[in-house]
Amino acid sequence: MATALESTSAKQHRLGELREFLMSRRARVSPAEAGLPDGGARRRTPGLRREEVAVLAGVGVSWYQWLEQGRDITVSPHVLDSVARVLRLSPVERRHLYVLAALNPPAPETAPEDRDMCDGLRRLIDAWMPFPAHIMDQYWNAVMYNDAAAVVLGMRPGITQNCLIDFFTDPLYRGRLTHWEEIAPRVVAQFRSACSECPDDEGFRAVVEEAKGLSPEFTELWERRDILPGGQNRKEVEHPLVGTLVVEATQLRVPARPDLVIVLHAPLPEADTAEKLEWLVSPEGRRGAMYPVAG
Repeated sequence: MATALESTSAKQHRLGELREFLMSRRARVSPAEAGLPDGGARRRTPGLRREEVAVLAGVGVSWYQWLEQGRDITVSPHVLDSVARVLRLSPVERRHLYVLAALNPPAPETAPEDRDMCDGLRRLIDAWMPFPAHIMDQYWNAVMYNDAAAVVLGMRPGITQNCLIDFFTDPLYRGRLTHWEEIAPRVVAQFRSACSECPDDEGFRAVVEEAKGLSPEFTELWERRDILPGGQNRKEVEHPLVGTLVVEATQLRVPARPDLVIVLHAPLPEADTAEKLEWLVSPEGRRGAMYPVAG
């Protein structure tokens, strides 16, 4: 049902979009794809008939007809999922159906055809050179990082490769990050925000329990229950070769890969940061680096 705050015109538009969306999705599913005989030349309806969708979804024929007509009827997530299954909706189409039906949409999912995007994302962060960039999964595990992230932030093999845990436990990173104590509460609040999107996910719980076991500082901040959306964090880094670096870390999402977060570090106009970063990833700078560049 529409909320009390939804205007009459907005409801009419939403229900009209629901009607057109369901009709268009039904028309593209052939009887054969749904496991039904196609009826040969006698079949006039493109795709499935309304009655067939209702039977396959396990709902009443009249109820589905009212849904597709855009009537203001009560719907449930269970029934919408059944309809989405019959109409072979993609994850993004399923979320769209929920929105049109005025229900809270399910958590974003990655469609099978979008899972193989890592080559393109690797090109993206490599093109960000000479500035640091890395990509995290939903649990903040580092999926990949560019050479500048290795040289500047100390991202390297041999650490946990979880950005939350390493923030609290990696002595190299903590030793380089100026004002660590000021940034830590924001980092924890942003991770709690990520957790809140999937409250029943055991993967988040595992990361939190591991961090609690390793860091009393994390435990104290976690118990504050502060929450902030992932956004931007200003970082001042003291690098052993070039001194102070001032960057702004920005979290970005790719809608097709909701399980990944891209973190780009942009130099701020302070301390000649851009020039220093260019030198650090140059052949001369790499030779002086304390740790090998990740390959």
